[in-house]
Amino acid sequence: MTQSIQVKIVNGGSQQLPAYGTPLAAGMDLRADLAEPMVLAPMQRALVPTGLRIELPEGYECQVRPRSGLALKHGVTVLNTPGTVDADYRGEIGVILINLSQEPFTVNPGERIAQIVVAPYARVEWVGVDRLGETERGEGGFGHTGRN
Repeated sequence: MTQSIQVKIVNGGSQQLPAYGTPLAAGMDLRADLAEPMVLAPMQRALVPTGLRIELPEGYECQVRPRSGLALKHGVTVLNTPGTVDADYRGEIGVILINLSQEPFTVNPGERIAQIVVAPYARVEWVGVDRLGETERGEGGFGHTGRN
């Protein structure tokens, strides 16, 4: 069963609020709050406004993630993925898009450009030690788990 929380939101733009596409979706689509279309040339990046500002409860973050359809069909993705919106940030949520394709891509007003996932997080308190516990994997990394 999923947990539900209330998040305050200010919509300073002209687009609809983020919404879940299906009953079991984890992410909500973010839309471009643009007055006119924006063209991203190949390898160009741009900060795309959403018009949205949120107030997350303490202990929660909002992650801005790419939309798989934009990435697969057009080579357009979120550059700093996942982007993190902290609970104490009150500015507009912007999405850094990059066009990794060889063709220009037009971002139209109201287009779904990214998705957001709101999730709880834990705060870390580091404990300095001289030695870490042993595991079967040990120090093997980057393909060294023995699995194909």
